[in-house]
Amino acid sequence: MSPVTNFADRTHPDTICLFDVDGTLTPARLDISKEMEETLVELRKKCVIGFVGGSDLSKQVEQLGPNVLKNFDYCFSENGLTAYKLGEQLASQSFIGYLGEDRYKKLVNFVLRYIADLDIPVKRGTFVEFRNGMINISPIGRNCSHSERNDFEKFDLEHKLREKFVAALQNEFPDYGLTYSIGGQISFDVFPTGWDKTYCLRHIEHENFKTIHFFGDKTFKGGNDHEIFAHPIVTGHTVKNPLDTERILKELFF
Repeated sequence: MSPVTNFADRTHPDTICLFDVDGTLTPARLDISKEMEETLVELRKKCVIGFVGGSDLSKQVEQLGPNVLKNFDYCFSENGLTAYKLGEQLASQSFIGYLGEDRYKKLVNFVLRYIADLDIPVKRGTFVEFRNGMINISPIGRNCSHSERNDFEKFDLEHKLREKFVAALQNEFPDYGLTYSIGGQISFDVFPTGWDKTYCLRHIEHENFKTIHFFGDKTFKGGNDHEIFAHPIVTGHTVKNPLDTERILKELFF
């Protein structure tokens, strides 16, 4: 996949396709397939493309490949709080700068006590992951194996662990101005209200795109794709998995 720096060369230069990562471009925390890569190469000839995910760039590189900054026109890590256009970094925002050290410590202390009291089948490590624009909270711990991740997802669907955790945080910190967004299989993101995936739209509003497509799998209310999926200037598409993403793209563009 090679960079295309002149949007006017696209068949539809006024159209951009934005993609969630986990469950949309790749299986959760796994690598992008050769078939998806080839689909995106062809799509990039037709329109502008970008991804928007909650993870930091290093995790997105693991999944989408080492040339991710060249292979996408826009790369929006941490919902666009860290952003790149054609490989060049744009302005960024800081979660700790917004919340302050004292309030952050109170939040994290509550989270760790809550997890300590959880009775779940497996606990591993990295329960709170600090990122530039948010924190990610995982009751099982992000160091779990892929099979443990799948097992936890099933357990969570039955017992609603993450939903109850979010409700407890909302009750404990009603004045913090935070949004709690469940995504992926094992965790949820915490960020200032308004810093959801719609934040990435701030980076492209001056480009005057006539059509903004977004593809995501967690588009339900409370899912981390919902806000951008439902945004009035965005045409949202709910996908079941990467194969479904490819199917919809072929219907729309090929």
